[in-house]
Amino acid sequence: MNWKRFWLASLAVYVFIQAVDLLVNALFMKNDMEAYKELWRPNMASRLWVMYVIGALVAVLFTYIFVKGREGKGLPEGIRYGALIWLFVHVPRSASLWVLLPISYRVMLKGLIYGLLETILAGILVAVIYKPLAPAKAPAQA
Repeated sequence: MNWKRFWLASLAVYVFIQAVDLLVNALFMKNDMEAYKELWRPNMASRLWVMYVIGALVAVLFTYIFVKGREGKGLPEGIRYGALIWLFVHVPRSASLWVLLPISYRVMLKGLIYGLLETILAGILVAVIYKPLAPAKAPAQA
């Protein structure tokens, strides 16, 4: 395993997912989030650090699973990986939250769409950063 590329890819995934989550929740789903604010903890801000720790763990595991299963097929592999992670993580989580909490089908669907875009783009990011190095050229024979 190339540890330098592994940690670089993990950091890139972490920053990307944090930025996308902030953008989606602060802009695109702001009204939806405000409509359900009675579901949030009143003292949530004091526990937000847990979300950053979990985000770092997810980024490292996301990268690790990709690296261990990598076939060296580039961008299509990153897209496929992101879609599989979405099916494995986002779909069950979103469906479960929809069943357990009084959220609308529309909010769940929006979350699924944003989650799909996020995981596919994160998969592409890992595939680009952890791509196989070009083989060294053989010295020219005289």
